[in-house]
Amino acid sequence: MPIEKRILEQISTTILLLNNKLRLLYINSAGEMLLAVSAQQVIGQPIHAILANLSPHIETKLQQALNQELTFTEREIALTLNDGNTVTVDYSVTCMHHYDAEPKLLIEIYKVDRHLRISREKYLSSQQKAAKAMLKGLAHEIKNPLGGLRGAAQLLERELQQQDLKEYTQIIIAEADRLQNLLNRMLGSYRVPKRQQLNIHQVLERVFSLIHAEYLELKIHKDYDPSIPLIHGNLDQLIQAILNIARNGAQAAGSQGCLVMRTRVLRQFTIGTIRYRLVLLVAIEDNGPGISQEMQESIFLPLVSGTTSGIGLGLTIAQDLISQHGGLIECWSVTGKTVFSVYLPLGMQSD
Repeated sequence: MPIEKRILEQISTTILLLNNKLRLLYINSAGEMLLAVSAQQVIGQPIHAILANLSPHIETKLQQALNQELTFTEREIALTLNDGNTVTVDYSVTCMHHYDAEPKLLIEIYKVDRHLRISREKYLSSQQKAAKAMLKGLAHEIKNPLGGLRGAAQLLERELQQQDLKEYTQIIIAEADRLQNLLNRMLGSYRVPKRQQLNIHQVLERVFSLIHAEYLELKIHKDYDPSIPLIHGNLDQLIQAILNIARNGAQAAGSQGCLVMRTRVLRQFTIGTIRYRLVLLVAIEDNGPGISQEMQESIFLPLVSGTTSGIGLGLTIAQDLISQHGGLIECWSVTGKTVFSVYLPLGMQSD
């Protein structure tokens, strides 16, 4: 094999070469992996049959580039693959005209999901840290007068003789306790949690039993990968994090809806800026009305809730607990389908 072809086969960029009839002459190994096809299947095929989902009127754009010997680039394009999954790519088209030979088109496709995810995660992380720092400062300022208010209500209750008047002080004490609990949840725990080797399905079965007890008519499907190795974590924290997500999904789906709990292992996956050999994926999917794009951008921030009854701390706490395990939570939603994906590292990071 010539050295030039060996190089093309080794690079991670998808390379496609088209003739002047817009039929495929060459696809490298990266292209076969990205498009989930074999070169033998697609060589000679028209490009619209291969990249129909890359861009509207792709054939017209390519024909124009060929006729006018143009070069163009489009960025952050959603490419739907044969398996139904969508990846975000940049692609460049170059017209190659060599002496008297027929002109050809070179298409280079770059997956940018990883870079976009890293940028989005950094942005969300900085937002969450700033919001959390502000809330912690606010919570500390509230806790002191709240303690004084509760103490004064207790002293007043001792002095009162009439039972009906004591009911008012009991309301004050109960509300002070409720606010105290809310502030404690906002501040988080100062204790270092104990961690152990555990089976993620033990966590999910506990969450399943709790959700099933609350929503008896809700259909809950389990789609587990039994080959997933043990993870190192805190059982109570992981149960709380996933329970917060599953409870939101159950509320969105409603009593007649459906909830799916899925586990998978991902290989060579990036969390933050670290690439891991193996990553655990726990996906919680519901068939509720969906979450707006605007809400998705801020749904993990404190005091942001998609319901009138929520206080907007469940997902914030879940994200914080998962981040303490080196992981993260992402949300994807369209009308009729919402998926919260929990990523947790399994073992060591890649070199």
